[in-house]
Amino acid sequence: MKSKTLTDNELLVLGLVAEMPRHGYELEQILIGRGMREWTQIGFSSIYFVLGQLEKKSLVVAGKPASAKAKKSFSITETGRQALVKETLAALANIRSSSSPLLIGMLHWFVLSRDEALGALQKRGELIRRELVRLESIQFEQQPLPDHVDALFDYSLHQLRAESKWISKTLKYMRTKP
Repeated sequence: MKSKTLTDNELLVLGLVAEMPRHGYELEQILIGRGMREWTQIGFSSIYFVLGQLEKKSLVVAGKPASAKAKKSFSITETGRQALVKETLAALANIRSSSSPLLIGMLHWFVLSRDEALGALQKRGELIRRELVRLESIQFEQQPLPDHVDALFDYSLHQLRAESKWISKTLKYMRTKP
């Protein structure tokens, strides 16, 4: 598989700047307002670093502030738009392994008693059910949503439902196993 030219954070920020010119604080507000903090790892202080990286790669350009108090706003370049299209297509089409705390916990399950392990898994199942209710509520309250945002919610909800089903099945199996 070909290596990525952009990090996940660079792709995220580049996409937001592609919507319209933005400054770092505005990007932070969008991340919070759109609920993107739920599934992204970019911190507030990293936004400016990422903007700097994108500027070095000539993917965005900083506009001159209108006054000394105005914030520097960034716009996407044509090179940036081309990179955004390329990286978005790759992100949608390719499979990439990801790290999961659940998998790490399962790897080290042996240090727990059977009851501790099953109790932790049951707790995870309860948290997932609560998260499902929360996300379904947010999705419903924000209707109508653009197709791509609706798809983001649907994807997350389907993943959580699949994990919830797996946990239920695993708990049932493990409790009947000698």
